Amino acid sequence: MTAALRAAIGAIDPVDEREASSIAGTLERLDRPPDPFDEAADPHHLTASAFVVSTRGVVLHLHRRLGIWVQPGGHVDPGESPEAACRREVTEETGLDAVHLEPPLLFHVDVHPGPRGHTHYDLRYVLVGAPEDPRPPVGESPLVYWFDHAGARARAEADLVPALEKLFRSFDRFVVRD
Repeated sequence: MTAALRAAIGAIDPVDEREASSIAGTLERLDRPPDPFDEAADPHHLTASAFVVSTRGVVLHLHRRLGIWVQPGGHVDPGESPEAACRREVTEETGLDAVHLEPPLLFHVDVHPGPRGHTHYDLRYVLVGAPEDPRPPVGESPLVYWFDHAGARARAEADLVPALEKLFRSFDRFVVRD
C-alpha cells in the first residue's frame, strides 16, 4: 500500500505552497515505522477525508469538536486503507453512501493540527454521492449540507478554500450534469 500511496501523493499538482509542504511532509511521514496511520503510536499520523460531490455541489459539515466547516473524514482504522476509511467516515458523519471515482482520486493533501495535540497528515479524496439530503446519525454533527461554489468558499475553514477552488475548477471531471 505504501508504494501506491506514495505514487498517488506524488501525482498531485499542489494548489499552493501549503499543499506542496504538506505533500513533502506526508511523504516523509510514510517512512516512519511502524504504521504512519496509527494515532496511538504517534501523535503525528495520516488521516483520510473526502470531498463528496454531486450536482448539488460539495458536502461540508460543522466539525463537532473543532467548530469549523470542513469535509467529512477521520482516522484510518488498523488494517483499513485510506480509501476505505474516507468512505466509512463519510457514511458515519453524513449518512451518505458515496463512491470513489475509478480509479480512486487522491486530490489534495494537508497537514494541520488535530484534536488532543495531534497533527493530521490528511489524504483528501474525491467521492461522488447521490444528490440526496445528508442524514447524519445521532452523535454526529447535525449541520451537514451541500454547498455550491460560492457557499462552500464562504462557509469553509479558511485553509480549506484553496482546495475547494481547485475542486470546483475540476468539477465537470467528477460530476455528470443533468
